Amino acid sequence: MQDSAQSTKTESAYRLLRRDILATRLRPGAPMKLSALRDRYELGWTPLREALSRLEAEGLVTAISNRGFAVAPVSREALEDLTRARMVIEIPLLVESIENGGSDWESAVVTAHYRLSRCRIAAETASESEIDEWDERHAAFHAALIGAARSSWLSRFQATISDQLRRHHRFLSLAPALRAAEGRHEGYQEAVAALHDAMAIEHHTALMDAALDRDIERARRLMTEHIGITVHVYVQSEDGAHARHRDSETAPVAE
Repeated sequence: MQDSAQSTKTESAYRLLRRDILATRLRPGAPMKLSALRDRYELGWTPLREALSRLEAEGLVTAISNRGFAVAPVSREALEDLTRARMVIEIPLLVESIENGGSDWESAVVTAHYRLSRCRIAAETASESEIDEWDERHAAFHAALIGAARSSWLSRFQATISDQLRRHHRFLSLAPALRAAEGRHEGYQEAVAALHDAMAIEHHTALMDAALDRDIERARRLMTEHIGITVHVYVQSEDGAHARHRDSETAPVAE
């Protein structure tokens, strides 16, 4: 009975921490001190340690030698790796859906697209709750697109990749607002423009039309372009600003 209760507490700790990591309420790179987590979630030491070990195995948490745990950081290298993996997994799933999907699949895609189209947010002023809603509807649209695929293993891999990418997407969605709050205005407009483009409904409409037209080659091309947008947003949001800062430091001073 005691083991069962402990297992339930560990599962609760795992789900709470995982939820807040994926939603970036626990920010990428942030330290995860057990005392702070215990107070925040009202959980015991043992469930927290066991939950953190599970999350480390999933790549959502990193263990720091002699310093405990931290939320796994967000980086361009990781994003590019995830993007490649997503292309390898999700595009074949999309092709399977187009080949096998019937009227129920078509209806699900159209409905998910409509719900996403009604979610209008301004990238530079969006609140976390608004981003939560867009993120949920965006994930539902992509799930609908591949919903008629038959490969259970590819679907499992896709779910794992999707969870990892969600943290990066959330981080990038919040980046302009965080940058403005910190007074970092360099590259702000470029970051906002890239985010607007990534969240535009037009990309998703084109994907839907290609899928419903059963045009596999067009759908494959559009999905490849769509998946690659996230890296461009990262470059504009982070790397682009850093590069501009380095250029300003090394540029010759006009006399």
